Amino acid sequence: MSKILVIVYSHTGTSRRLSEQLCSQLGWQLAEVVEEHPRQGIPGLWRCVLDSLLRRRPAIYYGGPLPKGFDAVVLVSPIWLGRLAGPMRSFVARRRDHLPDVAVISVAGGSANFAAAAEIADLVGEAPIISTTFTAREIEDGTCNARLQFFGAALSGAEATHAAERRRMHSPKRA
Repeated sequence: MSKILVIVYSHTGTSRRLSEQLCSQLGWQLAEVVEEHPRQGIPGLWRCVLDSLLRRRPAIYYGGPLPKGFDAVVLVSPIWLGRLAGPMRSFVARRRDHLPDVAVISVAGGSANFAAAAEIADLVGEAPIISTTFTAREIEDGTCNARLQFFGAALSGAEATHAAERRRMHSPKRA
């Protein structure tokens, strides 16, 4: 069984609720990215806009376990103006050399298509093994439950396949 860490950044609490639900369903560990300067009111909203447009990396704090001690990490983050939230961008940029297999869950206010997984792939240098998007409405009304369970099962299966492939590639008997 794979050891999986869920790392979340949540501005409003919606991404955190989804992450807590995922961890409680599957017994995975949860860690959180926190901003050094929390966003409040209209100025905070403008910082979200500028961080997205300029792809800025705000100062963050991460006190969770080292991701490299896990088989995979699930990065859960809101989408701001169609892009990855700045604090999660900061985390990925800082920790990219220490991230094992990465899966991505984006949390969106609407139902449009977003490029958070592609942005993470650019930062890490490798595409996520699995990614999906949930809307805030799905999380609030609970209709995300079945898809969240499916995501967990799909990630467990994908990680088991990746682990077997890594063992085969590093085997001394490989010809």
